[in-house]
Amino acid sequence: MNFKKEPFFDGNTEWEDLGSGVSRQFVGYNAQVMMVIVKFEKDAIGAVHQHFHSQITYVAEGKFEVTVDGKTKILQKGGGFFAQPNIFHGVKCLEAGQLIDAFTPFREDFLKD
Repeated sequence: MNFKKEPFFDGNTEWEDLGSGVSRQFVGYNAQVMMVIVKFEKDAIGAVHQHFHSQITYVAEGKFEVTVDGKTKILQKGGGFFAQPNIFHGVKCLEAGQLIDAFTPFREDFLKD
């Protein structure tokens, strides 16, 4: 398994188009942690889902309707949320923006073979 070990991130790495107005860019990761920037167009959806990873998300830009464990709140730049392992969570983008996600352990399922 290849880990992104460079000590610096300059924002020039490739964006991965996930479809439906969502794309992501890897900041860095190893076996313990992963950070990803996720870009959303207005009205794009991050479907409600769950996973065994701990996740903390920071709203870097835009406005999002966020649901975590059945509770919904509108978050804007400077806000964020924490999703415990196996808790359902998802977002709807109300104003185009970016989320910064950090996961532990890293999301092996995000990596291409």
